[in-house]
Amino acid sequence: MGVGAAASAAADEVLALLAVRGDADFALRMQRFFPRRIRALGVSNATVVAVANGYLQGRGSVSAGRRLEIAEEVLERASHHEEVLLAFALLHKVAGSQLDDDFLDRAEIWLNRYVSNWAQCDDLCLKLLYPFLRGHLELIPQTRGWVEGESGWTRRAANVAVVKFVRRRVGRVTFELPVAHAFGNATSLLYDDDVYVQKGCGWLLKVVGQVHPVDLADYRHRWHAQMRRETFRYAVEGLDRETRAALLALG
Repeated sequence: MGVGAAASAAADEVLALLAVRGDADFALRMQRFFPRRIRALGVSNATVVAVANGYLQGRGSVSAGRRLEIAEEVLERASHHEEVLLAFALLHKVAGSQLDDDFLDRAEIWLNRYVSNWAQCDDLCLKLLYPFLRGHLELIPQTRGWVEGESGWTRRAANVAVVKFVRRRVGRVTFELPVAHAFGNATSLLYDDDVYVQKGCGWLLKVVGQVHPVDLADYRHRWHAQMRRETFRYAVEGLDRETRAALLALG
């Protein structure tokens, strides 16, 4: 069986394992988390991960390359929310040390082509890109280009993918995302109309403010008139009461 046929057969199997776990009532309840209706099977995130792990554990050692082939086949076929999450779950355990440098480019393609809601975007960012970038700190600056992504999910990911790197212990060193990186992203996206892009900006700025409150205050004073109100309020969460009140008064 060729590589393509093998990946196709594997995708058939793992998608079938997921489909039988679907619950129509749970699928309806899931909708409350999404302002726009999603097509869902009704499978919890934990169960999606369990299906992926169960499939892989039954096959001994499955290489990162093989997992990527299956994941991309699943993404090509995905018509339900959880099927996208399933593709990502197949890679959780190899994201930190076994994916090649070109995974960042691959993830950008996925964001543009397959991701269709905030939950999928954040799952990719926090469960795959975060461990991947921990092992490839030198690639973090490349995510700056995502602020110009064709998809709002790519533009959101420009911030969410690096939010855990504002200050992060990695091995024996402490890595700090340059404040210029975070503020540059926020400034580039000031006029973006996508609410989830703006929430991603606010999330990153909030974490920056917890580590660099003076820098955030200076940035807020400079750009408060151009910032979206919801982004502004989210970004000042966690600051001391006096600083937060002073910044909110600017709006």
